[in-house]
Amino acid sequence: MVMCETWKWEDNTYQKQIPANTNFRHFAKKVFDEALDEEPWFGIEQEYSLLGTKNRFTIWPLGWPSSGYPGQQGPYYCSVGANVCFGRAIADDHYKACLYAGITISGTNAEVMPGQWEYQVGPVQGIAIGDHMFVSRYLLHRVAENYGVNVSFDPKLFGDWNGSGCHTNFSTKTMRGGEKGMAYIEDMLERFSKKHREHIAVYGAGNEKRLTGHHETSSVNEFSYGCGNRAASFRIPTSVMHAQGKGYIEDRRPSSNVDPYVVGAMLVDTGVIGEEKSQAAPMLAHYDAWSKWLETAEIENV
Repeated sequence: MVMCETWKWEDNTYQKQIPANTNFRHFAKKVFDEALDEEPWFGIEQEYSLLGTKNRFTIWPLGWPSSGYPGQQGPYYCSVGANVCFGRAIADDHYKACLYAGITISGTNAEVMPGQWEYQVGPVQGIAIGDHMFVSRYLLHRVAENYGVNVSFDPKLFGDWNGSGCHTNFSTKTMRGGEKGMAYIEDMLERFSKKHREHIAVYGAGNEKRLTGHHETSSVNEFSYGCGNRAASFRIPTSVMHAQGKGYIEDRRPSSNVDPYVVGAMLVDTGVIGEEKSQAAPMLAHYDAWSKWLETAEIENV
């Protein structure tokens, strides 16, 4: 398998190539290159839902009854047993495929909603997080295909059930070293608070349906952080805040369909590079153009 960037001709003169609409790697790399000294590490928790069929006309979450809904959330998370765990064979085969392909995959677990799963990629440094995540997503689709099952990265399938996120764990050399302690991490979080809207705008389509302040999420409109708080924008691990004074932080805002290059570059640009030397403008402009192109493409497809 080969994972590569995609490019297109600027116009019909065929004189100049430019990044394709979905190529954010090109722009993210410029951001990461500005922060090489800080050696940014990432670990992403990719949540997803497995979709089988309710009948020959309707796609339906795997393991859900064909009429009505399953029992309340609770027994499905990290579950075992055929009555509460649906799709383990797919999750396990995907894990093996990632290991065989050289993906830095570090775990997998059944999630809160029945038929929902998660796997973790990382820790990897810099631009590699996007490379590993995209290939792992491709492999997940390929494995599920063998079982006649579809994969959904939609951040919210049903209103009163947990949505799917892409929680992004992030650290820098200074954070891991701990010489500056929690003061350094809190200063970084203050910078994130000032750029909350900019981050939310590129953290995945439909994310506002998930970030409601309920079902272990923060509010899409408000920035927050806290120690061990799963309902905050950023979660600071208890060991980081109260024991070691160093380590990593977890951005819980990204949706399951987020572009991993974009979220990684935004964390580095805001948290490490800073506003005065920001390198994110070209990537954000490309994202805006892509969003408008996508809206037009959808209309044309209809």
